[in-house]
Amino acid sequence: MTKEYSMLSFAVLSFTGRRAFVGIASSAVLVVLGLVASPVARSHGAQIATGGGEKGPVHLTLAQQQTLGVQVVAADLRPLSELLYLNGEVRLLPDRQADVSTRVSGQVTALYVALGSVVRPGQRLARVQSRLLGDPPPSVDIVAPRAGTVDALDVTLGQSVEPATTLMRLSDHSRVNIVARVYEEDLGKVRVGQAVAVRTLSYPDRAFTGRIDLVGPTLDPQSRTVEVWIGLDNPDGALKPNLFARAGVALRESKATLAIPTTAVLEANGERFVFVRQKGEFDRIEIRTGAQDDRFTEVIDGLVPGDEVVTQGNREIYTQWLVGGSLNNAED
Repeated sequence: MTKEYSMLSFAVLSFTGRRAFVGIASSAVLVVLGLVASPVARSHGAQIATGGGEKGPVHLTLAQQQTLGVQVVAADLRPLSELLYLNGEVRLLPDRQADVSTRVSGQVTALYVALGSVVRPGQRLARVQSRLLGDPPPSVDIVAPRAGTVDALDVTLGQSVEPATTLMRLSDHSRVNIVARVYEEDLGKVRVGQAVAVRTLSYPDRAFTGRIDLVGPTLDPQSRTVEVWIGLDNPDGALKPNLFARAGVALRESKATLAIPTTAVLEANGERFVFVRQKGEFDRIEIRTGAQDDRFTEVIDGLVPGDEVVTQGNREIYTQWLVGGSLNNAED
């Protein structure tokens, strides 16, 4: 063997040796991944098989669908609004509040209401005995200047008061404002009179409807937002001052849009998709979406009316689709 041939053999061995090391390392990673991706146990003897098949339709029997809690809804034409969401708080209307005071100096000798009492105009609220001389000293009844709820009670029985003393505050809760803020880049989308749907953490399943009454005249230089007032009726007093509110401003309305529940839409790697049921199979279908309200999402492309999309259990089906396997029953 010549010296040149020996050197060439050494170089080849060195190169293949490095490739062998990479191959060994890759094999170790695959072994670890194999341990992580071992079959996942399911209830009723079912498990996910992690075979190396292609990512095709996921096959599920009726029993397996029940195990995963699969629910489907048909894509359908329905009215839909494109919404701009704003965060805000419930506030009382400034012109529907009144501070109650007395015109005389004296002592509170009677209180006829308590904190939270609902009063009508002219109803007696308190009695103040004047310091003027007399036998007995003259007393003055304090009456409600307007209807409302006693939001604040600032005096106690027997307390001395002066003409400048505020005894209590009355507020009308039958109509309130949602004070929200719109970012500078969205300012051109909102205007007075637009319809708004409002939801709160306290009543997640209840939608309150109102309209924009005011778009603020100035922009906050720190937050780059403008204040928006949304007026809405509150006849049962459910909306309490300072509650957090999520307001959806209707930008565009459509009478008949192909839409599906938003819970059916999944997103991964920049793609939006759903799983469509066809008999016992579930196909992954990419979609293009448009307007979205608080429950439904418009489908521009990918579905037709009547397609049954999975609204519950779709994430579990997606997991099976990723591993290229199917839900096997260990008891079969």
